[in-house]
Amino acid sequence: MRIMKKLTLIASCVALLLSSCAHEYNQVLKSGDYTYKYEYAKQSYAQGKYSRAIPLLQELVTMKKGSTEGEECLYMLAMAEYGMKDYETAAEYFKKYYSSYPKGKFAENAKYFVGESLYQNAPEPRLDQSTTITAIAAFQEFLDLYPDARLKQQATNRLFALQDLLVEKEYKSAKLYFDMGTYFGNCTSGGNNYEACIVTAQNALKDYPYSNRREEFASLIMKGKYELAKMSVEKKQLERYQDAEDECYGFINEYPDSKDRALAEKYIEKCKQYEKEHPETALEQLGNNAN
Repeated sequence: MRIMKKLTLIASCVALLLSSCAHEYNQVLKSGDYTYKYEYAKQSYAQGKYSRAIPLLQELVTMKKGSTEGEECLYMLAMAEYGMKDYETAAEYFKKYYSSYPKGKFAENAKYFVGESLYQNAPEPRLDQSTTITAIAAFQEFLDLYPDARLKQQATNRLFALQDLLVEKEYKSAKLYFDMGTYFGNCTSGGNNYEACIVTAQNALKDYPYSNRREEFASLIMKGKYELAKMSVEKKQLERYQDAEDECYGFINEYPDSKDRALAEKYIEKCKQYEKEHPETALEQLGNNAN
């Protein structure tokens, strides 16, 4: 019974305290004393009570625009939204701060957190990567503006991580095209999945030359070219088998220890076998080249 009474007393005290705090907060919201609101907003922000600070800061940003306090309120508002994990809104407030106070006290941090907010909001690789591209541009702009910034290394790391997202997106796209193989339901304008796989992987290698997926892209190109040759009409087969064979040799030269080396060697034998079985096609192609 004594324990129950003590628990009841504690609960009552907590409820009373919460009620008192809520009453005080409502008074602050209704107050016309903007100095009082400013100090309360700063205190709430410092304590991590962002949901309380945000409505006050939104009002103060307008009322104190152009002043030192207004500048601080706008930065705190952006950081509070970031703390609430509303990254899209935070990014907009950080942009607003930088455009309003490009030489301000928090300008460098605000510029960094534009990219950081977008980074936190970046989607998984299978989804549209517009936000990722915007985040990359934001971090690149930050590094251009502040080459010796305190957060330079972190911004650089973020850039690499975001680029990896784009690489992953391209890899998944190329792999999907390859896996769809001879299915024509999604092909338009006379294209096919293996051609789409090859082009996607080739573009990725060109756009991201230092990607850690280079070997996997190269493997998809090799596999795609071989499968494309297999499914081609007869008049195009020899040329495509020869192209696939060249691709296999190139793959082995670049990745001699690859797990797909045996597959590349198997493809080479298949390509050579086709050439041996169709000497007339080879002669015809030779004649056409001569003409």
